[in-house]
Amino acid sequence: MQNRKICVVVTARPSYSRVKTALLAIRDHANLELQLVIAGSALLGRYGNAVEFIESDGFEIAEKVFMVLEGENPTAMAKTTGLGVMELSNVFYKLQPDAVITIADRFETIAASIAASYQNIPLVHLQGGEVTGNIDEKVRHANTKLADLHLVASEDAKARVIKMGENPLKVFNTGCPSIDLAKEIKESPELDFDPIVKYGGVGQIIDWKKGYIVVMQHPVTTEYESSKEDVLKTLEAVNELDIPTFWFWPNVDAGSDGTSNGIRTFRELKKPTNIHFFKNMEPNDFLRLLANSRCLIGNSSVGIRECSYLGVPVVNIGTRQNRRQRGSNVFDTTYNKEAIKSAISDRISTNSIKSEVIYGDGNSGKRIADILANEPLSFHKTIAY
Repeated sequence: MQNRKICVVVTARPSYSRVKTALLAIRDHANLELQLVIAGSALLGRYGNAVEFIESDGFEIAEKVFMVLEGENPTAMAKTTGLGVMELSNVFYKLQPDAVITIADRFETIAASIAASYQNIPLVHLQGGEVTGNIDEKVRHANTKLADLHLVASEDAKARVIKMGENPLKVFNTGCPSIDLAKEIKESPELDFDPIVKYGGVGQIIDWKKGYIVVMQHPVTTEYESSKEDVLKTLEAVNELDIPTFWFWPNVDAGSDGTSNGIRTFRELKKPTNIHFFKNMEPNDFLRLLANSRCLIGNSSVGIRECSYLGVPVVNIGTRQNRRQRGSNVFDTTYNKEAIKSAISDRISTNSIKSEVIYGDGNSGKRIADILANEPLSFHKTIAY
């Protein structure tokens, strides 16, 4: 029997960590052939050049798709998605995959879903069924309705996908592959590298070895006009607390220009001595950094997923993760300097944070590969159930 060709489209920095162990399992499976397509901001240096980490991990890339339009506003997002449909349609026509995998809820992922669906290629959606309350949720649910096979990350998500009318026999709770990486870190959590020596970054050389916090704050696409003001409030709070801090650059979304501009403005005017900035890190290194931190601050889903499993305290700011299932490690607050300071102080002094298994047990990648190898593939939803 000929191996199934599984085309996985990675469009952004966080998507790689979300799917890395699944890529490994697909590549190494006796009955599967991995076709890896890297697209969008994963190819761009200003957003961390994730493609370099992917290549250094030994993956062979079948195609690269440059599709990001400048602007960092809703119109640029829409045009980027449209360009992605055009370019990915050509890629799928060339590669002739047996199935295409699209990941989660980034705005450009729907381009892969449309390009595959209109060419009658079975579409597999990872991490559907979750809620967040902004454009990401709309994209996630749209991907779900276009998809033919659903590999979700939690029982809550599985139930929601089925309620959306999807065939229960086509919905599998595999857990999230990012938890596979977190499991590796949890079993051997020592911070075995110097982040500044290994990754450089910009800003002051901070004394992080006696304890540090991590910040990852992205713009909210439905509130993109306030992104600069929002990040400045977090910067002020972190600066006033004077705790050694590793701060990561935002994703490419509407409002990321505002977030980036806010960071640059603050650095120039306030010259913070306790903050060091990075664009990106290898997924395992980033999780190891988180596992040894006192707290994660911002609005990244890593605080909801991996940090829950690792037992890392989290201050979640604003609405970006609205309604997403979370653990007791997460404290929610608003864009208010004093509220953020208070929340950080509360979290770093809490000793009762425990690991919680919400988004997987650390064996997702193999489960995903096995399902892809054995589950009947189709590109229609006419089967009665």
